[in-house]
Amino acid sequence: MPQQASTALRSADAVPTAPRPARVSLEGIGDVVDAGRRSGYAHLGERRLPTIGRLVSAARGAAEAMRRPTLWPARRGRWQIAPRAARRRASGRLRVTTVALEPNTFVPEPTAHPGRRHSLEVLYLVSGRAHLIASGPGGEMLSAAELTPGRARVVGVAHQGAGDRRASQHLVNTGDEVAVVVRVTA
Repeated sequence: MPQQASTALRSADAVPTAPRPARVSLEGIGDVVDAGRRSGYAHLGERRLPTIGRLVSAARGAAEAMRRPTLWPARRGRWQIAPRAARRRASGRLRVTTVALEPNTFVPEPTAHPGRRHSLEVLYLVSGRAHLIASGPGGEMLSAAELTPGRARVVGVAHQGAGDRRASQHLVNTGDEVAVVVRVTA
């Protein structure tokens, strides 16, 4: 006959012990130990590009400063440096440019600096109505995005190889009045 042991006796006889406190050491946690130090790994290096939020904030501030038509660019259809009142709203290494477009006219997006691997820009509509049109290397339209008042349009540019032709972008005034757009680039 199989023997059965009573578990009730064993649990009653056992003396309860207090749980031992766990030892916490920062030795195995590299993120905490190395916080604030430079890493030897290239993919963990700090990024020098400002955040998108900072670009949007600078574009919003520059557009707010340019609400007065006296600050609008006198030359139409060309990207030019924004007035000082608008540039003051952008701190750091941000570049603020602006363009004024007559109805039914367009301007190509400025070409990115050839020495930079990444380029990030934000467009902000000050006045009027405009669309950002992207076309392929063969001239076919890839996309059309309306710039709406009070909202920023983030545009990223990825550079391709030397032999590749990339898509081009044009800013088009699709309204009945002068369109003014602010562009902040990092």
